Amino acid sequence: MTDRLMLLDSASLYFRAFYGVPDTVRAPDGTPINAVRGFLDIITRLVTTYRPTHLVACWDDDWRPRWRVDLIPTYKTHRVAEVVAGGPDVEEVPDPLEVQVPVIRAALDTLGIRIVGATAHEADDVIGTLASAATMPVDIVTGDRDLFQLVDDERDVRVIYTARGMSNLEVLTDASVVAKYGVLPSQYADFATLRGDSSDGLPGVAGIGEKTAAGLLATHGDLAGIVAAAELGEGMSAGVRSKLLAGLPYLAVAPQVVAVVRDLPLDVPDPRLRPLTEPGKADAASLAEQWALGASMNRIIDALDTV
Repeated sequence: MTDRLMLLDSASLYFRAFYGVPDTVRAPDGTPINAVRGFLDIITRLVTTYRPTHLVACWDDDWRPRWRVDLIPTYKTHRVAEVVAGGPDVEEVPDPLEVQVPVIRAALDTLGIRIVGATAHEADDVIGTLASAATMPVDIVTGDRDLFQLVDDERDVRVIYTARGMSNLEVLTDASVVAKYGVLPSQYADFATLRGDSSDGLPGVAGIGEKTAAGLLATHGDLAGIVAAAELGEGMSAGVRSKLLAGLPYLAVAPQVVAVVRDLPLDVPDPRLRPLTEPGKADAASLAEQWALGASMNRIIDALDTV
């Protein structure tokens, strides 16, 4: 089997699992375990469908890094439950999901699936670093469009996009991104900067939508070229130029927020998937009994037996 690395945007997937499985599914002590079961089932489907040989669950050690907020104060503001001085702010997470996150981590540990995060960085930055450093083909699994900037046919980096559900997964390549947005993956971060993204609290340049952003990038190549042309008054209408010039303070900082970090100093234990040993299966069975993970745990163990 050819080596292939799969990188999971873990929070994106366990939120999807939480909302996709009824919260009436509970452990013997009454704790909801719908997100745990759903998350394990998602990994099982991914492993059996795409046959990765290596797998990393990338984690948000800081879902809203201060350095990004310092650049764009509105960054993810609408998702803040509590501001924490000197530390990561508390994200608004439904209580029935929050109690399941430690169980998800315990299940991943038991299965030998590596969890990797980075201080003061999001899972996107971990994914960007691991994908950029990989010496094998990479599949990035996410519902976050920001990671489209990492798609790269030349390096065989794809995004498996979950926004339409696990039964309608999209595998995005260079051509897919161009077909969707009219820009290359290498231009996607500049495109997203211009357009903005309300789900992340990024305002974009007022009056510049997707069509205009794509047209500007087609003409001028990248954001630096667009700004240079606007300052010279060339290659765009007076109205578009006026909007871009008004947005220059935003454009001076937003690219650093939108671009994923690709050079974190990560220490990643061997992420190769392996069948569980008999003692490992006993540990998994014990965890499954404690949390009523049942068939979901059995299915992922069976999937690992085939790698």
